[in-house]
Amino acid sequence: MRIFDPHIHMTSRTTDDYQAMYAAGVRALVEPSFWLGQPRTSPAGFFDYFDALLGWEPFRAAQYGIAHHCTLALNPKEANDPRCTPVIDALPRYLVKDSVVAVGEIGYDSMTPAEDHALAAQLQLAADHGLPALVHTPHRDKLAGLHRTVDVIRESALPTERVLLDHLNETTVKHATDSGCWLGFSIYPDTKMDEERMVAILKAYGTEKVLVNSAADWGKSDPLKTRKVGDAMLAAGFTEDDVDQVLWRNPVAFYGLSGRLQLDIPEPESLHEGNSILRGGE
Repeated sequence: MRIFDPHIHMTSRTTDDYQAMYAAGVRALVEPSFWLGQPRTSPAGFFDYFDALLGWEPFRAAQYGIAHHCTLALNPKEANDPRCTPVIDALPRYLVKDSVVAVGEIGYDSMTPAEDHALAAQLQLAADHGLPALVHTPHRDKLAGLHRTVDVIRESALPTERVLLDHLNETTVKHATDSGCWLGFSIYPDTKMDEERMVAILKAYGTEKVLVNSAADWGKSDPLKTRKVGDAMLAAGFTEDDVDQVLWRNPVAFYGLSGRLQLDIPEPESLHEGNSILRGGE
């Protein structure tokens, strides 16, 4: 089983996770920029973080045979903080980087006017740079948030077929399907979706344009949830080709819209800026 996790925050994970993911079949991933758990106090904090997603994390992933790409953006939660909003003006110099395959995560957290502005501005940046967009749908009042999200997308210059709506569930899947966007589902312990619910949605709506991710981060999460969905699909009667479509071909097709997806991993460097993933030498 080959797996492409289209949304996982490896900055929050250990090298043991990379090793376990490879053993489970993960060969590629996309790491969206996101909120780190506490407020950043200036744009400089974002820039150091973006640099790590473009340098250190691809280096770490390559040590374990995993192709790493990222999406960059001002996330919805911090779009409400005026100390952080200048990040939007600085994004163009990052969005031209080879390993950036989308603008994201963008979207809504609390559905404020500031979030309206950040979403519209960053959808325009995606259109300007020929990139797709990864859109975070809110965790609260999900259906109203999805309706508002889709309205803003349809008013933008970015076609719906270049947008991935993430964190969907049973209450939002039908409207998301009708929107023409790609469909993203986060499989996460205790909150969001689980494997059995995901299988039920796949039975009802099919495997077309569906992406399944672990969204693993600094919270209680599991970077092997993609593999567990694949196993659950097979147990429920889906074919190996169905599993390959959901866990590999669909994310390759969506992020391939960027024209930047590179799944062949060159021989990994032993050092990144003088550092290795080891401590105390070989």
